[in-house]
Amino acid sequence: MHTKSTISTLVLDGREFLVKRDDLIDPYLAGNKYRKLYTLLQTPSNRFDTIISYGGTQSNAMLAISAMCQKKGWKFIYYTKPISQTQKSQNFGNYFQACKLGMKHIEIPYDEYKNFINTIRLNLDERTFIIDQGGAVGEAREGLEVLAQEIKEANLETKVLATPSGTGTTALFLALALPQYKVYTTPCIGDVSYLKKQMQALCDIPSNLIILQPKKKYHFAKPYKEFYEIYKKTLDAGIEFDLLYAPSMWITLLEQTDEKVTYIHSGGVSGNPSMLSRYER
Repeated sequence: MHTKSTISTLVLDGREFLVKRDDLIDPYLAGNKYRKLYTLLQTPSNRFDTIISYGGTQSNAMLAISAMCQKKGWKFIYYTKPISQTQKSQNFGNYFQACKLGMKHIEIPYDEYKNFINTIRLNLDERTFIIDQGGAVGEAREGLEVLAQEIKEANLETKVLATPSGTGTTALFLALALPQYKVYTTPCIGDVSYLKKQMQALCDIPSNLIILQPKKKYHFAKPYKEFYEIYKKTLDAGIEFDLLYAPSMWITLLEQTDEKVTYIHSGGVSGNPSMLSRYER
């Protein structure tokens, strides 16, 4: 599958932004997860029979990998730390949808988890492929080069892009593929030094990639009043964004930049119902 995403206009606080609508590519395989999994989506189904990954159970990557594996006929095993009975019984959200798509979920005790993940690659056979947490794999580069080509072909009036970062894979490979563009990102998990370390594990950080430090320290996946407010503001302006990554990026862009920016919509809105229920509580 390959679908070019469209570009919308969004007006916030009197500023006009362009939005690359990667969120509309597919209900589950959307946004930066579609780009990161692009190479695997092009891989013949008989190349692998099992995909393994690990991380959190609100993860958009988890849901996207589940959807990919269902399309490909691959078994998907996903490891996490123990989760609550409440989450297991919910009939909405990423975890529920991923299980419906056929994901086999295995919980690892807290005190064993880190060591288990460190040894996950031992004794793998050639028909099993591991995707690191958040889809942070070198294979993601090809999908982001396809995105870069779409951006070039769109001949945008601005050469400034923005996308939030978990592992930083999307921002890094996008900046490498588009050296003539400025790429803004902001760390949503950990701080700037943590983000740089994640990126440097893949390759050197190019000079056109600018990491903006949010003025306030946010803990990932924790509800914040200002996150809900910016979510509502963008929703009222006509586009829904995720509640985990996008709010910090939008707040930082409005506070620290003044150019016309093209925001790469990294998807992830499938996790919003479970996050909104937390905000309501």
